[in-house]
Amino acid sequence: MHIHKFEQFWIKLSYGLIAFFIATVIYGFVAMDLKVIGDSGTIDPQNLQDTPFGNPGVREIIKNGETEYEVYVQTIQFSFVPGTAQPIEVPANHRVTFYITSPDVLHGFDVVGTNLNTMTIPGQISKFTTIFPEAREYGIVCNEYCGPAHHVMEGKINVVPESEFDKSTLVE
Repeated sequence: MHIHKFEQFWIKLSYGLIAFFIATVIYGFVAMDLKVIGDSGTIDPQNLQDTPFGNPGVREIIKNGETEYEVYVQTIQFSFVPGTAQPIEVPANHRVTFYITSPDVLHGFDVVGTNLNTMTIPGQISKFTTIFPEAREYGIVCNEYCGPAHHVMEGKINVVPESEFDKSTLVE
């Protein structure tokens, strides 16, 4: 069977691109330790008041002798609680784990200028952990269309120096 030289070129190029994309994904997961944000549990979106999401905010925990912080956030049409009316405040250079859920519709939680980004699905808890290396203000936006006022859904994370972190704002 005769295959024209241009067809051979495009077939080889296609196989080469497929191999390149597969190698890129494998390299990212193995060498760069990238992880897919997975399902961190399920929750009844109609009964969040009996869970840590009923009193959302920043909590301090001691883990392996280190002070860490957990942030419980509800994404509600069209705000982040906390985040929109009251910024999320966390100290710099501490491990911060975000737990995010939605009681109503699909939302996004994108920390602008970083690679922190997750989808919030009603009934599921999204979780990711980070360390903010410096004090600064970060914006939060919803990057999943969630309704007619989606474009105004935004919030803030204030990362402050540890010496300026006000622990009286922590929730129990």
